[in-house]
Amino acid sequence: MNYFRIGLLVLLLPLVVSFGLHKFYVSITKIEYVAEEGSLQIINKLFIDDIEDVLQARYSEDVTLDPEKVSATDTDLLKTYVLQKLEVSVNGEPMELTYLGHEFENDEVKSYIEVTGVPEMESISVENKMLLELFEDQQNIIHVKRSKKRRSMILDADNPKGLLNFN
Repeated sequence: MNYFRIGLLVLLLPLVVSFGLHKFYVSITKIEYVAEEGSLQIINKLFIDDIEDVLQARYSEDVTLDPEKVSATDTDLLKTYVLQKLEVSVNGEPMELTYLGHEFENDEVKSYIEVTGVPEMESISVENKMLLELFEDQQNIIHVKRSKKRRSMILDADNPKGLLNFN
């Protein structure tokens, strides 16, 4: 019986270990409509190692988002990438995104984005293609808040764009 248990353990161990090593590929984008200001306040959170991998593959292997070593060029590449991969429309009208900056927090980088001149928001369309070119399992979670109403959606490679109604 001991040989059977050892044999079973030897056969199952690689399977169990491979499940434990699977990595999640996820980003979170929070969008809040501020009616008094006619604006959208957007915070996008990405894992530093994931976005760094994408920037290195896309631009240069020298790109680093290590908070101790990040350069102005690396920051510009992050900004460029985020603004290329995120699109927002309100009530069917494309909005212009303004990148305000970013900060590092633990193993994440938070990008701060604003949209001004937003009319009363009845619907919002969000396209988020961040990290999709490198990670096929990437999921981009979108949370939208308008006054007391909250809506969410999950975007991925098959569905990088979604629409939320607030009627």
